[in-house]
Amino acid sequence: MSDPAIPNGQLSPFVEIDRADWAALAPTMAAPLTQAEVAEVRGLGDELDLREIAEVYLPLSRLLNLYVGGARQLHAATTEFLGAKSAGTPFVIGVAGSVAVGKSTISRVLRELLTRWDDTPRVELVTTDGFLLPNAELERLGLMERKGFPESYDRRALLRFVSQVKSGAEEVRAPLYSHLKYDIVRGEELVVRKPDVLIVEGLNVLQPPAPGHRLAVSDLFDFTIYVDARTSDIARWYEDRFLSLQRGAFTNPLSYFHRYAELDEAEARGVAREIWARINAPNLVKNILPTRARASLVLRKNSNHAVSSVLLRKI
Repeated sequence: MSDPAIPNGQLSPFVEIDRADWAALAPTMAAPLTQAEVAEVRGLGDELDLREIAEVYLPLSRLLNLYVGGARQLHAATTEFLGAKSAGTPFVIGVAGSVAVGKSTISRVLRELLTRWDDTPRVELVTTDGFLLPNAELERLGLMERKGFPESYDRRALLRFVSQVKSGAEEVRAPLYSHLKYDIVRGEELVVRKPDVLIVEGLNVLQPPAPGHRLAVSDLFDFTIYVDARTSDIARWYEDRFLSLQRGAFTNPLSYFHRYAELDEAEARGVAREIWARINAPNLVKNILPTRARASLVLRKNSNHAVSSVLLRKI
């Protein structure tokens, strides 16, 4: 383990744990997921295997499980101190990072692993895609080219949703998003019913309050994770994923991106690079990367998508 210095010479609020030391923290537990289950949760382009599960995500799930237990003990002690009686509320985890960095896969893995622990059997996962403004509204506001930027979300609706879950509401509903249609699905919702743990995954979930607002959704999280990698690696992963989608989902006539299906490889790579440079890179640099320092834990990936080290905020 090391205590890295940040660029201005001050000590970091994180302790950095290399892959080998982190893997040694894995609990003595049989392989929690099968190869078939790993294939189901693995996102397009992610190099996720059983070794990565065992060495990286199993220890992380145990750490999160300990945090959940600690939160429950603190709640019990507080209510006893106050002489009150109140039920505990869901433990909320935020997962942030760039497009194509693998945060969706990590969120699904953590959902599956956390359900294996006896005291967190009910785990729900919600992505912030469902809180994007509908395309018609983005068009009206001139924001289609800024889809994924903070201003393209209904932040009040997202804040209201997480607030209701965190308050212990019996049932809370979230909008659904279709990646095929690249838009909100009208009339369809995801229903969350008092989970033990709620995972909220999205590009900008670690953002501080917007100007003029007192509260951000990140203020409601009990633990936060930022998935990190070199920008050049993420750009390459995005390009590779775009080509995979072009040969797969984009061939569906219903796909919003069907117009790219007939491009040859050179043309498709050119389009991917242009979209990355015009939209995703600026969003990463301006909005997403600056929130990394706000995370409870940072997962650093190397060029082949494998986690190389873990930065855990000091307590």
